[in-house]
Amino acid sequence: MHSIRNTRLLRALKDQPNDRTPIWIMRQAGRYLPEYREVRAKAGDFLTLAGTPELACEVTLQPIRRYPLDAAIIFSDILTVPDAMGLGLYFAEGEGPKFKNPSRTPADIESLGTPDPETELRYVMDALRLTRSELNDSVPLIGFAGSPWTVATYMIEGGGSKEYVHTKKLMYGDDNALHSLLNKVTITTIEYLKAQVAAGAQALMVFDTWGGILTPRAYKEFSLQYMQQIVSSLKQSYPDTPITLFTKNGGMWLPEIARTGCDGVGVDWTTDLRDARALTSNKVTLQGNLDPGVLYGSKPKIREEVSRVLESYGTGDRHIFNLGHGIHQHIDPDNVEYMIETVHELSPAFHTNSPNK
Repeated sequence: MHSIRNTRLLRALKDQPNDRTPIWIMRQAGRYLPEYREVRAKAGDFLTLAGTPELACEVTLQPIRRYPLDAAIIFSDILTVPDAMGLGLYFAEGEGPKFKNPSRTPADIESLGTPDPETELRYVMDALRLTRSELNDSVPLIGFAGSPWTVATYMIEGGGSKEYVHTKKLMYGDDNALHSLLNKVTITTIEYLKAQVAAGAQALMVFDTWGGILTPRAYKEFSLQYMQQIVSSLKQSYPDTPITLFTKNGGMWLPEIARTGCDGVGVDWTTDLRDARALTSNKVTLQGNLDPGVLYGSKPKIREEVSRVLESYGTGDRHIFNLGHGIHQHIDPDNVEYMIETVHELSPAFHTNSPNK
C-alpha cells in the first residue's frame, strides 16, 4: 500500500487519518467525456472496447489524466461474468445489453459452466495488469463485479427489466433453482474477484444494482447472503484488500450490509449520510452520495450540494466522496472538475489530520 503515492482512498477504507476526503466517481470512465466517445467510436462497439485490454486501459486512464481523482476503476462491465458462463452477451442498439441464451429453467441453470478467470475472462485481467503498470502506483486501482443477485436477474430476464417477470416467477415458483443459479454465479464471482486482485486491483467493489427491488426478507435471502459469501471468501484470501458493497435503494438494509465484514458501504442519494453513519454504527467507511443530477446545476448549486454531503457525513476519516450512482452521459465535464475542486477545498475541515488544523 505504501508504494502508492496517493493513499487517501485506501486510508479511508482502513480508518486511517486523512488530510481530506478522497473522491472518485462511479462510471468515471464513460460517455460524458469526449475523449471516451472518440475511443468508443474507434472501437466500433462496447464489447470490443471492454474486450480489448489496450482500449479498456486507455479509457480507465482518461479521467485520471483529466482530473485529480483519488482512484481509478477498471473499465469493464458487470455482465462479463454471465457472458463467460456461456450466455452470449450482445448489445441491441438503443436497448442495452441482451443475452442470446437466458437461464430460466433448472436445465438451463444446470448446464452453466464455471469459467476460469484467466481463460474466458483473461481480457479483464490483461486490462488490469496493463492499467496497474500504466498508473505506476499514482493512485489505487479498483476492480469490481456485479452482485450475484443483480447478475442473475440479467441472466434470467435475458437483459434489463422493469418488472422482473421471469426472475420473480423463479423466486416464488422454484426458489431452489434460483438458489442454484445464485450459487454458481457466486462461485464464479469469487474466483473472478480473486483473479482481479492477483492481476493488480488494490480495492474491490460489488455493485448490487437491483437489490432494492426485493422485500426485506427476500433481500437477505437472495442478495445479501451471497454478497456475504463473497466478502468472507475474499477476506480469507486477501485480508488486506478492502471491499465495498453498494446496494442501490438499499438504505434500509445498511446495518445488515455493514455486518458482512466489508470495509466500505456505498450509499445512494436517497439516504442521508448522517443516518447511514448512525445505522452502520461508524463501523464501516461510507461512500457517496451526491445526486448525479446536481452536476446539471450551476456552480453555486454544485458547491452548496457538495458542502451538504460533507456536512451530512460530518467530521471523520471514513468517508469517500462519490456520486450516489453513476454519472450521467450528458453532464458537462467542467462541472465535474468544479465538484472535485470543491471537495478538495471544503473537505479538509472535516479531518483532524488536515495540515490546516
